[in-house]
Amino acid sequence: MDEKKYYVALTTHQKIGARTIGKLYKRFKKISAVWSAKEVDLAAAGLDLGQINAVKEVISKVDPDRALQEAEKRGISVVTLADKEYPALLKEIPDLPAVLYIKGKLLPEDEVSLAVVGSRKYTTYGQRLTEDLVYKLAKNKLTIVSGLALGIDALAHQAALEAKGRTIGVLGCGLDQIYPVSNTRLADKILQSGGAIISEFPIGMPAYRSNFPMRNRIIAGMSLGTLVIEAAVDSGSLITAKAALEYNREVYAVPGHIYSETSEGPNKLLKMGAKLVTEADDILTDLQIAEKSGQKEAQEILADTPEEEILLNLLKKPNLVDEIIRTSKLPAPLVNSTLIMLEMKGMISNLGGTCYVIKGKLKKK
Repeated sequence: MDEKKYYVALTTHQKIGARTIGKLYKRFKKISAVWSAKEVDLAAAGLDLGQINAVKEVISKVDPDRALQEAEKRGISVVTLADKEYPALLKEIPDLPAVLYIKGKLLPEDEVSLAVVGSRKYTTYGQRLTEDLVYKLAKNKLTIVSGLALGIDALAHQAALEAKGRTIGVLGCGLDQIYPVSNTRLADKILQSGGAIISEFPIGMPAYRSNFPMRNRIIAGMSLGTLVIEAAVDSGSLITAKAALEYNREVYAVPGHIYSETSEGPNKLLKMGAKLVTEADDILTDLQIAEKSGQKEAQEILADTPEEEILLNLLKKPNLVDEIIRTSKLPAPLVNSTLIMLEMKGMISNLGGTCYVIKGKLKKK
């Protein structure tokens, strides 16, 4: 049974959000089971009366098969929190989206990504910084994630494309439309380059103002860090940076003129402890991107124990601790202690949160 169609059906109701679907998933494990659940079961999942009525309305009015077919007809694929293809970094955040609608493709290398956000009303200084920094970051195999908005977002996507790098646009509306419309051509270029446009919102969802803080948490959640280039103190860019902090991700900021309104946001972040960035190498060095992206000749790594060899084999690509424990079938305490030892030996890197990757090439004994 295709579970995806039931997730899609639930997202069509505005009163059913990611948290509600998350509660249902935790209770029933299979969302299809919701269609045969009683009200008492829905209440036991933690839904209030309004949410229960919304679920009942979906069951009575929405055809799950048709809802999924409508997405597929538009070239939109669906990934749910229960799918293996769900972005590993995004799965770490507490308020993860239950469903991702995707045009294009998300790839394993997108786990090594950086969010770049900033003001819609940028200055010449901000434009030059964005074009220079992002071009170099994308050249070094960092996937650039942004919101496809006017201003710094669009400049960041464009710079990544010019570097022939990967970039992902996260929308605050359904993927049957591009907001703002003026960035439709840019969205097409992203898809033609092999990148992706994603959203948690279903087909037909307009770009409501309330959608954008939700969109911003996805930008921060699927990235190792967030770089803020020019932003007002009350801007969405700072909401993204705040989310990154809450998710234990890195926050970077470019200093600006103290009398410039668009520099107030980054300067405030720097006062709060964000890492100062004046050149691309500041971020590449901090995230050890040169080693992870193969810019240096890979060192040969020899495992000292059978457990180390098992884990190093699993870390040939970025992997989460929970997935390592599941795949290796080793006890969790042993996995954690071995990872600590491997990191102390300089054999692996922590990409942020609980995601690790090998720092060289595993040598066979």
